[in-house]
Amino acid sequence: MISSKELIEKTGISRATLNNYINLGLLPRPDVRFPGPEDGDARRLGYFPNTALDRIDEIQRLKDQGMSMAEIVARYAAQSLPDTPGDESESEPHPAPAAPANARPTPAASMSDGSLRLTLGDLPTPCYMVNYNFEIIWHNEAARRSVLGGFDGLPSASESRNVFAFLQRGGACRDCGPCDALLRFHFAVAKRRSTKGGFFALCKDAPAAQLGALERLYQEAEALPPQAISQVLAHAADAQGRCAPHTVYAAQFREGILFAYVPGEPASDSLLALLARRDEVIRDLIRRRLPVLTHVAVLVADLQDSVKICAELPPEEYFQLINDIWAAMEPKLRGFYATHGKHVGDGMLYYFLPQPDSNYVLNAMRCAVEMRERMREICTSWTRKKNWVNRLRLNIGIDEGQEWFGTYQTPTHVEFTALGDTINNAARLSDFASGGSIWATKNLLGKLAGPEREGVVFGVRRRDADGGEILVGSTFARIGNLLDV
Repeated sequence: MISSKELIEKTGISRATLNNYINLGLLPRPDVRFPGPEDGDARRLGYFPNTALDRIDEIQRLKDQGMSMAEIVARYAAQSLPDTPGDESESEPHPAPAAPANARPTPAASMSDGSLRLTLGDLPTPCYMVNYNFEIIWHNEAARRSVLGGFDGLPSASESRNVFAFLQRGGACRDCGPCDALLRFHFAVAKRRSTKGGFFALCKDAPAAQLGALERLYQEAEALPPQAISQVLAHAADAQGRCAPHTVYAAQFREGILFAYVPGEPASDSLLALLARRDEVIRDLIRRRLPVLTHVAVLVADLQDSVKICAELPPEEYFQLINDIWAAMEPKLRGFYATHGKHVGDGMLYYFLPQPDSNYVLNAMRCAVEMRERMREICTSWTRKKNWVNRLRLNIGIDEGQEWFGTYQTPTHVEFTALGDTINNAARLSDFASGGSIWATKNLLGKLAGPEREGVVFGVRRRDADGGEILVGSTFARIGNLLDV
């Protein structure tokens, strides 16, 4: 191990630079210990692994080669960055309306060395976050006044919050409109998950007169490789509305993409240190996320006979069973871009929102089928373990609707929720289901295109003349007509 004092002496960097490297994730956090007599009067010192010397030498070499700090951070962050947003660890968390766009800044957190850490609320320059359909889900006041065009308020519907429409209508600066490099940068980020017809989906609400120019920029843009932070030098409006060079950063998260504008050449390490603290940033963004009216598919899953199983098992084994189920389902849910919601008891509630590269309704249905298959494996495992006759079944209900989607909050907790009947319908279908079945509404299946529906086997089981059960395919029934009174 090497002390921070020795590290500074041998590399020639300042203590502030050392702290920045730690905050950026380029160096591990030190192991704080009581120093020996040879270390002078210091009460405590941080100790790093000896490999920290090599890391700092490599950072200095990359900087000498002309690489920016954002590129260096991205280089190391890419080692753990997932290929798709659906694979990244989820920070989604609970009720109070989302913070308004002009909410007061969050106080900065004090670092151990007495310096201040920049937080999202401290940024005085334009910042906004979009989902992967490039619809605005959060913005600060500086972005509203300048690069987004000075609008009075965001529309309720998610499809009317297209960022390209705001950039085009407002103009990035009053004199020359949005910069080609700025728009091309947005398209380059979007192309990572954009489909073949992605341009028209991205720019569906942009002014018709600008569609030709936007399509040209879309074709020119090259999809950015997977990386934590990207940057470009582009022109945008300053605080007075004048055209000025800005370094624009894009930080990609599972929940969306944060764009931050900094006047002039590449920003100081403090902004990069903020963006590198990914868990903190996304928690802050989720708290500030604005409610939106959006289409959503809701999946509710409950363990059949959970009360009986809970009574039969020791408490620690019942918790182990539930944890086994959740652990097994989590990768499936993430792979289909599911967002966790609150379910009363030990069941599951997840939201599936529109995605640029997949049908959210089909995502919910495919996820339900894979959950059912995974549950059969868990049942086999626990049957061998307990040698019991119980059959573990997960009963699932799915519905789709257009609902207000937002967050409920307490000072320590954030939870996503949708308001309306869609959750209630999915929950009632889950209650009605039995034997590990999946029940979906006619409304949900109606959202599938013809070729998509052809790949779905569905129907209702009815009694034949001999009293046996048969599946009548491609039919629906009212719940009341299926109940045995």
